[in-house]
Amino acid sequence: MSKMRHFKALGIKFIIISIVLLSLFGIFRGASLGNLLLISLLVTGISYLIGDLFTLPKMGNLFATLADFGLSFFSIWLLSYLFLENTSSLITASLTAAALITACEALFHAYMQNKVIGDKKREQGRQQFKPSYQTEIAEEFELKPKDIKKK
Repeated sequence: MSKMRHFKALGIKFIIISIVLLSLFGIFRGASLGNLLLISLLVTGISYLIGDLFTLPKMGNLFATLADFGLSFFSIWLLSYLFLENTSSLITASLTAAALITACEALFHAYMQNKVIGDKKREQGRQQFKPSYQTEIAEEFELKPKDIKKK
């Protein structure tokens, strides 16, 4: 069940990144569908492993979103430079794509914390044995100095 949550999250993230890249690079820059899907797949994998599984649980939503911006920009810029023919104004297109992906990432991180990472913590809590201790309420019995007999 846990693996299915990760596949679902990866699918959502891939769809978000693919829509942004196909919109910007496919329409405005004339890139091929195959190259854009390959770039989307690589950016999704890198971003999910580093940003969502490592940074998000340890640092929180804000830091993970900022890290995802830098990671998305750098990976989109580098992969676009390697796979696409038209490299003019590539930095501007990569910055725009990273900004749009980051806007969606803030919402995606909330989904990750509630459905993927949060469920894992809940399952671990259910599996552990939690004994229920009940204490007895009674008056304390104390020896007072005058009650102690000297021998």
